[in-house]
Amino acid sequence: MRLLLIRHADPDYPNKTITEHGHREARALADRLAGLGLDRIYSSPLPRAVQTAEYTAKRLDLPIQVEDWTRELTWRIEHPALGRIPVWDVPGEEFRGDAGCLTLDSWDRLGCLSGADLRPLYESLQAYGDEFLERLGYRQDGALYRPVRRNSEKVALFCHGGFGLAFLAHLLHIPLALAWSGFWLPPSSVTTVLMDERSDDWAVPRCTGLGDISHLYAARLPVQTRGLLANVE
Repeated sequence: MRLLLIRHADPDYPNKTITEHGHREARALADRLAGLGLDRIYSSPLPRAVQTAEYTAKRLDLPIQVEDWTRELTWRIEHPALGRIPVWDVPGEEFRGDAGCLTLDSWDRLGCLSGADLRPLYESLQAYGDEFLERLGYRQDGALYRPVRRNSEKVALFCHGGFGLAFLAHLLHIPLALAWSGFWLPPSSVTTVLMDERSDDWAVPRCTGLGDISHLYAARLPVQTRGLLANVE
């Protein structure tokens, strides 16, 4: 199985939708995914994710199945210089400045996360994620998954930047703070996770593509990078 984690298109946060540019991104994305083919489409319930998914669902004549647990994370901290910000927007040097805390067991003890009590929130996301994967045919067993229904399906999950990084960290079994400091998912980007089955007993999630926005280049659309808009030549 291939799981495609797709961030919603360019957002209009105040109006809880996507921008006009976001609609162009979503159309370009649908063109790409129509060529790839999908078997299932899931989405966060938030309008910016659903509206992005609708273009692909219409092209492929597939229903959108809403997964409430995939809505954007509300995890925030009070940063001394930046004010109240999402935890995944903490400057990377603050995560990596204390290498002793960059483990699966200690990431939430980083000084910049002091008092945030994020571990129960992350554990809840992990539990929902593993229940979702089991419905798709893969049962969690420690850091691995057991195939209970082998399949070659392509499954798209339209979601969000913060959520996508957290779910990806869980799938790849890496410390959450490393995912936040090392990766970024651009609007309308596609991140592909293959459930790699090299034996009869196990499936290992492997990332085969991260934050892919090649559909924007193919459509000659501007590419957004952290608030900077670079025209495609």
